[in-house]
Amino acid sequence: MIAYLNGHITFKSPSLLHMEVGGVGYEVQISLNTFGQIQQMEKCKLFIYQHFREDGQTLYGFHDLEEKNMFVHLIGINGVGAATARMMLSSLRPGEIAQAVLKGDNRTLENVKGIGRKSAERIILELRDKLGKGDHATSNSSSFKYNTLEQDALNALIALGIARPAAEQAVRKAFQSDPEQMNLETIIKKALQSI
Repeated sequence: MIAYLNGHITFKSPSLLHMEVGGVGYEVQISLNTFGQIQQMEKCKLFIYQHFREDGQTLYGFHDLEEKNMFVHLIGINGVGAATARMMLSSLRPGEIAQAVLKGDNRTLENVKGIGRKSAERIILELRDKLGKGDHATSNSSSFKYNTLEQDALNALIALGIARPAAEQAVRKAFQSDPEQMNLETIIKKALQSI
């Protein structure tokens, strides 16, 4: 898996770019948010999500981990594909999506092209617990710190061969026991004990 790319931008548009890293050119799909942050750059580092499908693979690049984590959360929802998740992140910042989810604000999500009322309700229902509680009106950094830990722990358990539903439940249970004292290793150990 490609975690990130750090190289020269040889082509750039609001939806994709070509990046040369070590003599190899990569085509990377990006959101408008990422484009806005790298628009004036000739060289940059992008966090990558490698999306595999039957007919090939696509690289999605993000200027920061907060946006990548939100993308991963969104594509984990039934009916929300990578293109829809990228559209959402082109219309709203990750913090705005988190705020809408935690407030149950369907209307904000429905303003995104391709998101209807049912999709907005499903996104709110499925993401509310994952995004956790907290003050998202001012900053999302604390919740995304925990989100990253939870997502990393979930990925580790799945890599160990544990089914996703069981892994999600175990990670949630482990994390809720004492979220302030958690680190990745502790979450994984507690999750494994509860399976």
